[in-house]
Amino acid sequence: MHDDTLAHLSDDLPLSRRDFLRLSALLTGSVALPQLARAASANDPVRIGYLPITDASPLLVAHARKLFEAQGLEVEAPRLFRSWAQIVEAFMAGQVNVVHLLSPMTVWARYGSNFPAKVVAWNHMSGSALTVAPNIREIRDLGGRKVAVPFWYSIHNVVLQHLLRENGLTVVTRPADALKPNEVALSIMAPADMGPALANGAIAGFIVAEPFNAAAETNGIGRVLRFTGDVWREHACCVLTMHERDLKERPEWSQKVVNALVEAQHWLRDNRREGARLLSKDAPGKYTPFAAPVLERVLVPDAARQQQYVREGAIRHPEWKDERIEYQPYPFPSYTEQLVRLLKQTQVEGDNRFLAGLDPAFVARDLVDDRFVKKSIAALGGLKAFGLPEKYTRSETLVA
Repeated sequence: MHDDTLAHLSDDLPLSRRDFLRLSALLTGSVALPQLARAASANDPVRIGYLPITDASPLLVAHARKLFEAQGLEVEAPRLFRSWAQIVEAFMAGQVNVVHLLSPMTVWARYGSNFPAKVVAWNHMSGSALTVAPNIREIRDLGGRKVAVPFWYSIHNVVLQHLLRENGLTVVTRPADALKPNEVALSIMAPADMGPALANGAIAGFIVAEPFNAAAETNGIGRVLRFTGDVWREHACCVLTMHERDLKERPEWSQKVVNALVEAQHWLRDNRREGARLLSKDAPGKYTPFAAPVLERVLVPDAARQQQYVREGAIRHPEWKDERIEYQPYPFPSYTEQLVRLLKQTQVEGDNRFLAGLDPAFVARDLVDDRFVKKSIAALGGLKAFGLPEKYTRSETLVA
């Protein structure tokens, strides 16, 4: 598919699907990019690319609190993008050099297209949910209905399909006119369109990053059926992604970038309310279009609301004592290995044959470069500074 074809896609094709097709073309080399992966100079500033979701919190807090400047780095104002295709295109073209990407997307980029992207840290843990219409009480009620995901290569799609399989439901990515009672039709949809689509009955639910779930709650559009972190404990969602060239040719610069991001996460752990204000539409940075109370619903713990979620079944594992969104930067290898195994079982549109030959242990070693984040964590006192035991291994917990 060539660029002119993409530019003239039918007007009735959903924007989110055009986004996916655009990104597919980018990652298969069907679209020639100007200045593709242009060489970086030693003095290139930090150029952040982000989508306005809580997944981007560490990048935005690091900018707002001038943590990059504290490391001696020059930094430009973060660039807001409206779609994953836009941010990946800008990253591939060298227009931005520090981005947050959906963790499955990094697997697709590196092994589906051989683009030299590297994961250097996690941006956050959990921070997503499955939100449904009020009449949906359990996963099985989604049979015969439509559910929106933000992208095929997303942790949202991976976790949702795991839940559907475990509850005896079958995923359909290209539905016929009538769905069978055990089928659930999935489609990609821009997060900003999900709330309205749920409100008008076009979909029965959506699974996406915060604060779109919190916004649906506060607007009375839907209710959280499950938190993704209550299905896959402390999973990563978006990850800090940089170009392999920068890590090799500018290691000192790369270390300072990671230092700033790790410091931002450390600060967020104890300053959640202030973090919500920094990210809000009314703050000087105007990083997101959300009001502080919506962001606080995600970032600031609320014991009474937590108990309500337990009673309603949105949280089924209160013994985990996990927050709605958590901050811890170390990219545990066991997570990447589990992600690759799950991606092999996850239905997507497009050619995903590259997944069949991927060895999970190899991907954990090759996709992720943890040299920089380990040094950043050590400078703050070790993993205990993030509430973790002092070991760089863990076991993955995935339930239904």
